[in-house]
Amino acid sequence: MNKQTILFDMDDTLLYCNKFFDLVVEQFADLMEMWFHTYHIPMDEIKKKQADIDLQRVEQSGFAPDHFPQSFIDTYEFYSDLTGRLKSEEELLQLMELGRSVYGHDIEPYPFMYETLTKLTEEGHELHLYTGGEPQVQMRKVTEAGLERFFADRIHITRHKTAEYLESIILNNQLDRKVTWMIGNSLRTDITPALKNGIHAIFMPALQEWAFNNVEINTEPQGAFLTLSSLSEIPEAIRRYTEEAATG
Repeated sequence: MNKQTILFDMDDTLLYCNKFFDLVVEQFADLMEMWFHTYHIPMDEIKKKQADIDLQRVEQSGFAPDHFPQSFIDTYEFYSDLTGRLKSEEELLQLMELGRSVYGHDIEPYPFMYETLTKLTEEGHELHLYTGGEPQVQMRKVTEAGLERFFADRIHITRHKTAEYLESIILNNQLDRKVTWMIGNSLRTDITPALKNGIHAIFMPALQEWAFNNVEINTEPQGAFLTLSSLSEIPEAIRRYTEEAATG
């Protein structure tokens, strides 16, 4: 098989991410229920408000580590103003610390991550890591997960993953679009940009998906557009596609 260039997303493609945010949001909801229980505000309403605030910031300026904890603060202040409940500096500090705690969780790889990356490397493919977020936070994950041995200096981190940024990676690294793949769980930041840039795409749906990632695909693929359920399926899927393309 011809050498392929394969770009991997990291969060919820190689490493679990969303489930840790969901756990912290549940802790936030528990605190809000305790503090605002006399006002009978549905917890689902509070969680939706927090999610809307967080989503709006990400859409405006990409991923930044202060967005998530600040969404707790903003939600707390919104309902404090709505109900007339006095704000507490101690409670605000507690919420900020809770929000920040999500970035300190232990690394948990998806099943078959190491096996898949090892197999693709042994087959001679060039692997890149393309992830969104704060560089310091994301590089901590890279280091703790031992991903540098697969990606070396081919690690691309940006706060806002867009079709334009992906295009810059393709151009700056002189990648051949006909043999370049993007693999990720986000239809918004992985798959749609890949299709717009004329490269192959593999969609890996996450078990727990963030609303931000869910968009409709309205770009016609120029190459492969596959959906797989396990990282272990990737090497064979790429091999099969390239062989069929070569003979067809």
